[in-house]
Amino acid sequence: MSKDEIFSLDDGKQLIKFARDNIEYYLVKSRRILIPDDIKNNYSDKYGAFITLNRYNVSGNPLRGCIGYIEPIYPLYDVIHKVSISSALEDPRFPSVTLEEMDNIIIELSILTPPELIKVDDKKEFFNKIVIGRDGLIVERGIRRGLLLPQVPVDHGRNWDVETFLTHTCNKAWLPDDAWKEKNTKIYTFQAILFEEKEPRGEVERKYLKP
Repeated sequence: MSKDEIFSLDDGKQLIKFARDNIEYYLVKSRRILIPDDIKNNYSDKYGAFITLNRYNVSGNPLRGCIGYIEPIYPLYDVIHKVSISSALEDPRFPSVTLEEMDNIIIELSILTPPELIKVDDKKEFFNKIVIGRDGLIVERGIRRGLLLPQVPVDHGRNWDVETFLTHTCNKAWLPDDAWKEKNTKIYTFQAILFEEKEPRGEVERKYLKP
């Protein structure tokens, strides 16, 4: 079974609705919704996942919040329950989302495969081992760690090559542009199963990336 067959479009619809209901309930009640039994029963396997909030139909970078867990430590329902609120209220790059704003925000869910260390003898091998539009990246050195999802180098008119992707992921880890060339820097890849609303509270589609 491929990673794309693990979750159906109906799964994506159910999980994004769960994320939106949770955010909007919290913005009114200041507490998260109770997790429905069917969500607990159907999505109890452990996965890393990110919830991304994007402003709908705006030019430039539409990002409004993005938080997630990298490692498959918690059940998927628990991850979404937590990070949907974090993406709306706790992303340090943005002020908290308001209830009114949710009328103009689309929700994207990224369910991650476990990260795998890229082993190379020559750092130039990264250019052949990293595939734009397939792989997300994690850069790690000591306590510094940065992640960019697979959609980042291709979404919103971007057309990054592998070196640009590596550079931006190093920056995300608060490391120099060329830190990926250093021996003590570790580079991991992962893939993502993506679902996204077409419009606020609208139809959900499985998202396929084009490099």
